Amino acid sequence: MYDQPLFLQTLSRFAETLPARYDLDAVLSELAENITAVFGLCGSGLTMADVGRLRLVPGLTDAAYALERDHTLHPCPSRDAYTTGEVVRVSDVGGESARWPEFSTTARRLGVAGVAAIPMRLAEQTIGSLNLYSTERREWSDQDIDVAGVLADVATSYVVNASKVRQQEQLSSQLQHALDSRCVIEQAKGMIAQRKAVTVEQAYQGMRRHARNHNASLRVVAEAIVTVGLRV
Repeated sequence: MYDQPLFLQTLSRFAETLPARYDLDAVLSELAENITAVFGLCGSGLTMADVGRLRLVPGLTDAAYALERDHTLHPCPSRDAYTTGEVVRVSDVGGESARWPEFSTTARRLGVAGVAAIPMRLAEQTIGSLNLYSTERREWSDQDIDVAGVLADVATSYVVNASKVRQQEQLSSQLQHALDSRCVIEQAKGMIAQRKAVTVEQAYQGMRRHARNHNASLRVVAEAIVTVGLRV
């Protein structure tokens, strides 16, 4: 059974953090710790898709890391949840040696019995899984899975939001670079036109020829004209 007050506190805590700037790995690590507490587990963690493979998210609890470390390339609950997009829940993984031989052996060695893996979905795409580990045999109720699904959605929201922020920052950087280039090129054109008493277009064509002849970018030529007085 999950801890309902702690679950609500966790939702409130992470709803407040989402609009702010954050370190994704740190947030997901903290979320895993909270999920472990909500369900009274020995560990929980997230595995994320990375070019068709699963990778561990930094900050996994010790038990989760030990279980997932060697098995993201082998049959295991998190891989099944990711590839099928379906929830995986097992009351005692010790009885699943035929299904997940390596994983089952490691789980028994670590004293893990109950395991559940909840797919992290973005529209029709599965981007990873939330994985739950219990030292005791556990009959995962529908309510447990529903609550875990909400927390998996929280994790997905953070991943998607961080991706959008990175894309926006990259676009902003590209636009600023283009603007800076345009400004220095215009400045260099004006300087050449004035120095050689030619039109701005003629100055521009002269800069282009110099750039081609010296295998340099137009911006590099323009910066040299402006900063060190390059003559073209």
